[in-house]
Amino acid sequence: MAQPAAPATAQAVYPRRIMGVETEFGVAAYRAGEAVLTPEEVARYLFRPVVSEHRSSNIFTRNASRLYLDVGSHPEFATAECDSVIQLLNYDKSGELIFNRLARQAEEALAADGIAGDVYLLKNNVDSQGNSYGTHENYLVSRELVLKSFGKQLLPFLITRQLICGAGMVKNGQFVISQRADQVWEGVSSATTRTRPIINTRDEPHGDSHRFRRMHVIVGDSNMSEPSFALKIGSTLLVIEMLEAGFDLPEFELQNPISHIREIAADPTGTTELVLADGTSATALDIQRATLAAAMRWLEVRPDEGTPNTEMARIVDLWARVLDAIASQDFSGVDREIDWVIKRKLLTQYKDRLGVGWDHPKLAQIDLTYHDTHPDRGLFYLLQRKGLAARWTTDEAIARAAAEPPQTTRAALRGRFLDAARAAGADHNVDWVHLKVNRPEPRTVAMLDPFLTANAEVEELIAQLEAQP
Repeated sequence: MAQPAAPATAQAVYPRRIMGVETEFGVAAYRAGEAVLTPEEVARYLFRPVVSEHRSSNIFTRNASRLYLDVGSHPEFATAECDSVIQLLNYDKSGELIFNRLARQAEEALAADGIAGDVYLLKNNVDSQGNSYGTHENYLVSRELVLKSFGKQLLPFLITRQLICGAGMVKNGQFVISQRADQVWEGVSSATTRTRPIINTRDEPHGDSHRFRRMHVIVGDSNMSEPSFALKIGSTLLVIEMLEAGFDLPEFELQNPISHIREIAADPTGTTELVLADGTSATALDIQRATLAAAMRWLEVRPDEGTPNTEMARIVDLWARVLDAIASQDFSGVDREIDWVIKRKLLTQYKDRLGVGWDHPKLAQIDLTYHDTHPDRGLFYLLQRKGLAARWTTDEAIARAAAEPPQTTRAALRGRFLDAARAAGADHNVDWVHLKVNRPEPRTVAMLDPFLTANAEVEELIAQLEAQP
């Protein structure tokens, strides 16, 4: 194992960090087990109210998040800028709520057109034909960082992170712990689809390019479980913070970073050996254990900003319990919290009851149903109601997140502008950075600092809109 890197005190450390998650959903319409429309047709029905109101299928919602139709007819929700783990969890879940409202409207429209069918939105990463769609994490980092080398330092953690927060799936007659592991082929690059990397380096900071970068992580699974989501984001935040601070973090430089990712996915024991650059090896569990130990030390000195240290301690506790469960193969202590563990337990019960192998089509069907976001129909939410899936937030907090933007980031300004512009019936355009009124006199305000919640130019623009007759 390589020695810890020397401190690099010159670079910025962001314990309060801007972050967001982009989630693509699978979409389908079924009646009596048969598809009644293609995904493209379902997507058109889904977005019909959006296009009718906004003349576009690419909009910002009133909670300052982005809702749009991505390539391949995948509805996508990109959360507003958040600065804490639980806040981000609420906004990620708000996307499910917003899309489910659209799905119910789509079902009504289908019925009005004489097409009976239920609309399904699936928060997973692979459809029945093997097509992949992602959940992408975005973390603000300093422009001072060399993203490619910083990313390489992160790779050992990200490759093995699936052990603690994978969503699990049935694949080729076996259960694997990650859906996304099979879909990435590079470590760090600017590619997007054909050769997906773990970290995408395309330079789109969505802020002041002299100060900020946006690190785009695309290796993670879509999580249904709230604790799994919190662990995925929180553990990654802690590792980024430690790297920024030059903290005493063990360095596991890998000989071939991507070569073991699918082996790890197929090995719930965590004993997959990863070959290090110096010719030695370490198991996936070793890397996670060493990273966790560093995170525990970091918590003792971490500034209490952004995600509170009490919340980070809760995340670290779950992280430790998952690794202990993997080491002992006794998952009873985390089988309400970790997606792949919850799912494997459920599928194993069905498999044993039916007396079938992992390749039985009924198990694949149950696997998909786990990711159905319908609150009354989806299998995960049934488990949640029965107390078999733990919660880290509330329905009330998610509903608030769906209705209003985060108040601690730039998103608060975007949300207020959108309310004012739409109330005034003003012709306007919005992106992550810019607010623009097109008539009577075009005016654009740039919000280059995503941390700010007050801006005199934005306030003036909103006042002008509110003053319109």
